[in-house]
Amino acid sequence: MSIWRDIKGTIEPFWITLRNMFRPVATVEYPEVRTELAPRYRGRLILTRDPDGQERCVACYLCSAACPVDCISMQSTEAENGRRYAAWFRINFSRCIFCGLCTEACPTLAIQVTGDFEMANRNPLETVWEKEELLVDHCGQEPDYNFYHHAGIGVTAARGESPGEDKPVDVKDLMP
Repeated sequence: MSIWRDIKGTIEPFWITLRNMFRPVATVEYPEVRTELAPRYRGRLILTRDPDGQERCVACYLCSAACPVDCISMQSTEAENGRRYAAWFRINFSRCIFCGLCTEACPTLAIQVTGDFEMANRNPLETVWEKEELLVDHCGQEPDYNFYHHAGIGVTAARGESPGEDKPVDVKDLMP
């Protein structure tokens, strides 16, 4: 009884292989034939610009706070006209899980996802992308959105010099 089971267990896999050998091939030749991605596919992250051509990122740190794996880091600075921007912005794609929480947290729509997924690299140090590599010359998915116009914050003067605005308080002057 056991010998028939062993013979059947030996012949059955060969029969399955022989039966499927003449079926049409379902393999996709990847580099030559690209697959259709889903419309909401979350791939590489980019930093976009305003319609005015300036950076959208105001370095509010919300994207790095929302990131569950802590792969986003930045340093904020302020221009002479009072507009905030990121002095440096860095994403470690070897740690990124492409969850999209950073794009949901961004109030200025500066960080957005694209359909690009070809970022493989053997050197993990080359998967850390700086601001210059992330910044693109277009507005991304929202071409008409400008944070400073929609938020009502028109940066026209330095802090404390706009009409009706008080000068910044030096906290050291408040000490007894």
